[in-house]
Amino acid sequence: QSGALIRMKIELLGATRSFGSVPVLHQISLTVEPGQVVALLGANGSGKTTLFRCVSGILLLDQGELRCDGEVFRRDRIDLRRRMFFLPDFPAVFPEMTLIRHIEMVLQLYECDQPGIEEKVVELLREFDLLPLVDCSLGTVSRGQAYKAALAALLAVDPELWLLDEPFASGVDARGLSAFRRHCKEATNRGRTVIYSTQLIEVVDGFADQICVLNKGRLIHFSNIFNFQQALADPHSPLAEAFGS
Repeated sequence: QSGALIRMKIELLGATRSFGSVPVLHQISLTVEPGQVVALLGANGSGKTTLFRCVSGILLLDQGELRCDGEVFRRDRIDLRRRMFFLPDFPAVFPEMTLIRHIEMVLQLYECDQPGIEEKVVELLREFDLLPLVDCSLGTVSRGQAYKAALAALLAVDPELWLLDEPFASGVDARGLSAFRRHCKEATNRGRTVIYSTQLIEVVDGFADQICVLNKGRLIHFSNIFNFQQALADPHSPLAEAFGS
């Protein structure tokens, strides 16, 4: 299926999550149409990572539901979970595992054994300047190199839904970030959906098709870049409080 035009619509309906008595997500409802780059924008503690963990099935919602192509998402739906890939800001890796073994493990988890997958991985490793490091343990490489290894695994899997937590604050070098942007745009042209989180407005303009803004666990804005910029310029909009304008 890799490379094929495959689409996945995501719907959150009243998504709510707390940790003990501390509410983190408040009644979030939104629909993400396929084939877009969506920025999940918000300050530290706004609920971005928790939202990703709920969408990917790592955490359960306390209330509300997630639908994938109209189907209610459950954690035991491995078929749906294999259609998405969550890449945290600090990739969850075994420090003693070599870079190439980590990628092999991810491909096995996603049952990616299609013809040409080895060549694809080698090309991605070359593109991200990782070929000399394939036998290094992940505990000995830099944070940016570990993130690029995880990103190469994601690109090899080519899921329908990409969930990337703070890719622009991952320590990846400029060349790697340029390749990341290009791959995202190519992926959306194939119907994939890319959702990435950030605290930085400057990595939204010119890249994201839609901007979803969280503030203190609440969805306060969801629109295209033009409407976002219009709202940002309005001192009476909810964005003024969120960004101190």
